[in-house]
Amino acid sequence: MSRCSSPCAAPCRNSSPSSASLPVADGEASEFQELELDNVHAGDRPQEECGVFGIFAPGVDVARRAFFGIFALQHRGQESAGIAVSDGSNMSLHTDMGLVNQIFNEEILSSLPGDLAVAHNRYSTTGSSELCNAQPIWMQSSEGRMALAHNGNLVNALSVRLEMEAAGVVFETSMDTEIIARTMDALVHLRLEEALLEMMSRIRGAYSLVMMTRDTLIGLRDPNGVRPLCLGRMIDGSGYVFASETCALTVVGAEFVRELEPGEIVFINREGVESVFYHGDAEAEDRDERPALCIFEFIYLARPDSQLRGRNVHGARRKMGELLARQAPVEADVVIGVPDSGLPAAIGYAAGSGIPYQEGLIKNRYIARTFIQPDQLQRELGVRLKLTPLNEVLEGQRVVVVEDSIVRGTTTKRIVQMIREAGAKEVHLRISSPPYKWPCFYGIDTAARKDLIAYGRSVEEIRQYNGADSLAYISMDNLVEAVGHPKQEFCRACFDGEYPIRVPHDIKYTKLVLGDDEANGANGSHGANGNGSNHAHTGVDSLAEMLPNGAGDPGPESEGENSLEGAPGREESGAHHEVVAV
Repeated sequence: MSRCSSPCAAPCRNSSPSSASLPVADGEASEFQELELDNVHAGDRPQEECGVFGIFAPGVDVARRAFFGIFALQHRGQESAGIAVSDGSNMSLHTDMGLVNQIFNEEILSSLPGDLAVAHNRYSTTGSSELCNAQPIWMQSSEGRMALAHNGNLVNALSVRLEMEAAGVVFETSMDTEIIARTMDALVHLRLEEALLEMMSRIRGAYSLVMMTRDTLIGLRDPNGVRPLCLGRMIDGSGYVFASETCALTVVGAEFVRELEPGEIVFINREGVESVFYHGDAEAEDRDERPALCIFEFIYLARPDSQLRGRNVHGARRKMGELLARQAPVEADVVIGVPDSGLPAAIGYAAGSGIPYQEGLIKNRYIARTFIQPDQLQRELGVRLKLTPLNEVLEGQRVVVVEDSIVRGTTTKRIVQMIREAGAKEVHLRISSPPYKWPCFYGIDTAARKDLIAYGRSVEEIRQYNGADSLAYISMDNLVEAVGHPKQEFCRACFDGEYPIRVPHDIKYTKLVLGDDEANGANGSHGANGNGSNHAHTGVDSLAEMLPNGAGDPGPESEGENSLEGAPGREESGAHHEVVAV
């Protein structure tokens, strides 16, 4: 291990497990079966599972800052949220189902006093929406109780869990986040730093973790850096912040310092800031020794005002559109984008082509995420309520429609239909990502490979299915040029099948769900990134999400879907609030 930066950490003590929920698949469509529109944005776009946030700022109302931090990260998860705080003597935790501003109010925030906090929002990929799957969750270390928030997905969760169960470890959830927690529980005999490094040697996959002991905030990123995590400094000098994205920094009064490096663990306490690096086994054959940030963060997942690898996300998306215009020109009268993530690329396409840009689809931002609804008919209704075509812009026009991705293709098909019904003479689809052919196993909710429309089909076959007059995807070379970093520094597996972290065959070819024998081989998935755990534990996306058979389609069409019922699960179970002495 090697160190850099400043001080170390003195974490806390005891932990306690949490309960889990069994995932239920959102429903799958194979071949060209028409899946009632998988919500606009959720069904045709990959969905991120969670957002994590942490703050160390003695003398500051950290619960309030944590609230605004995860509020800024709401796009990364809308099903549940939680905040854990520590004042050095007690740790408090509050989680509930719903959106951040539905869960927390002045009374609740005032009941969460402390100098440091860890917070989380969750998006269940295909898992059930239950309080038992909310984070943060508790775990133990040599320093005592700790709180853990996780974004990512473990690919060896099943094998590690089976080993631990054979050794007598009892699991209370089916989340892979709990595997991280129980692994730490088993390493209480080691110093915290050593325990974290040992834990990293035992798990495989994508994970960005924010943790705290009674007096130390900790940020940790997996050795490949698949999921983002950044460090910020409070502008008034009161402390530091960890966040999934830089968009959460300004709103809490912090400024960007840097991104955590792959394999880096950062400890923050009153003594300062210290970094430790995990170097792993030099002879390991189960992962590539290279950085592998998910390139889909640039395409769709990250907020446009965030920065990744020194590149503004909005600027990268606009550049994708400009390059796509050069690569796939077409004669047309107007360029429109599919809200929201398709808009920057549409602006770029218009700039690169000289064709005027206009808003042609209006998004109703006050509907809950459609992808939360398991009923396909409800999803279809949700999509139609969510996007409204502007007839005045589209009627009689040759329209270029720019979208960020196509996963299953059902939403894109309906969008083309809506635009034609609005009177468009021609509809030309331009996609600012390459064909989405492979499922994600690293923390993004995608469909089974057989359900990915680009798998085994030509661009022309996809065009025939969605009914557009022409269809073109950006090339990998142009995508890489737009993000401004070498191709080898990203995970591009969803486009080219080159997984930087080896995915076990049983995960690749079977839809497994931890803790549910009957669900094995079914559609459920919920493992990494906080797929659900009540107050103390949450898993990251589930194993099912990791499977090609159920990974699928969180793509462009699903950006920011909202369900008609707002916060599913809130009426089923009350909030979880707990205070424990440390």
